[in-house]
Amino acid sequence: MDSRTVALIRTTFKAVAAEDGGPEKLARSFYAVLFTEYPQVRDFFPAALDAQRDRLVKAIAYVVDRLEEPDKLLPFLAQLGRDHRKYGVVADHYAAVGKSLKTAMQSYAGTELWSDEVDRAWDEGLGLIAGTMMAAADQESTPPVWTGTVIEHREVLRNLAIVRLKLDQPMQYAAGQYMSVQVPSRPRMWRYLSPAIPANATGEIEFHIRGVTGGWVSPAMVGHTKVGEQWLIGSPLGGLGVPRNTRRKLLMIGCGTGIAPLRAQIMAMTQRRSNPKVDLFVGGHYPCDLYDLEVLSQLAIANKWLTVIPVTESDENPWWHFGETGDDARDLPGLQPREIGQIGKIVAAYGSWDDRDVQIVGSPSMVQTTKFRLMAAGTPTKNIRHDPLF
Repeated sequence: MDSRTVALIRTTFKAVAAEDGGPEKLARSFYAVLFTEYPQVRDFFPAALDAQRDRLVKAIAYVVDRLEEPDKLLPFLAQLGRDHRKYGVVADHYAAVGKSLKTAMQSYAGTELWSDEVDRAWDEGLGLIAGTMMAAADQESTPPVWTGTVIEHREVLRNLAIVRLKLDQPMQYAAGQYMSVQVPSRPRMWRYLSPAIPANATGEIEFHIRGVTGGWVSPAMVGHTKVGEQWLIGSPLGGLGVPRNTRRKLLMIGCGTGIAPLRAQIMAMTQRRSNPKVDLFVGGHYPCDLYDLEVLSQLAIANKWLTVIPVTESDENPWWHFGETGDDARDLPGLQPREIGQIGKIVAAYGSWDDRDVQIVGSPSMVQTTKFRLMAAGTPTKNIRHDPLF
């Protein structure tokens, strides 16, 4: 795809997205066109589309911003193609989505912006996206979806649970990746979760799940999961991970359940002969949010290359917390003293970290704030990695 084509796609999308309420209007228009012209695809989507609309626009923006970076874009699209096998999509479905998106874009761009050249540019861009996804799906030999039986459900906080499942067959994923998950009480509502343990031959997998207030799925996962029920799990996604034989030191920053993919990577690294130095900052709002400190303490004691620094914004637990989970890092050996403050500000105060490969995992706002603070402190942008924020 040449630079002129990329520029036309990017200009029209940003013009539409920049309008007042543009992203929401675009998403609503897209789904209205799609379900009117191709009613048979409605069954692929959940009844409530609020989260789906937001995710759609963010995904388009992510792809548009990387059209000139094929080394990053194409592997991402290939992963999406493998993941979308869980829906049973075929070439006709990709065509329907492409035509509906272009129709929605054209209706908001207007005749002044939408020329024949722009139309051809979008055809080329959508063709690249669909072609890459379909090719990856066709070449994949793994199952389109795994079934996992819940073998343990443990609530560690009133809004946070650890769920362990036994898969119907082992899944090969890289420590640090994530995957889409569907629970029986919320059909067609897939949510992304990161395993907290590396892939293993027994097919066990563990997720750390925080219930989002007002959410459709996560509160059901946290509060209503039963041992014995079966979850559906899609193909692994994401690019986080530590290459073997790397000599570059690492900086890992995780908040809340964002510790899960980082912990999985550290566990995988313990099986290697040698590792670079790793500084892991694990954060939460309250001390009790540091629910995994006992495991991290054991890892730090056993592996001298690992330094764990707990961080909380508040020095006291909330009134509703009466347990001992994460109450104080000083009670556990192998950990650095707990620091108080906003995690991005604290990490950036240590210096530029310009000799490190950096991974950040947490909420979109936490990731962006931490990234900007590190960049301001001198961390090269190219050294900072995080998964797409949608």
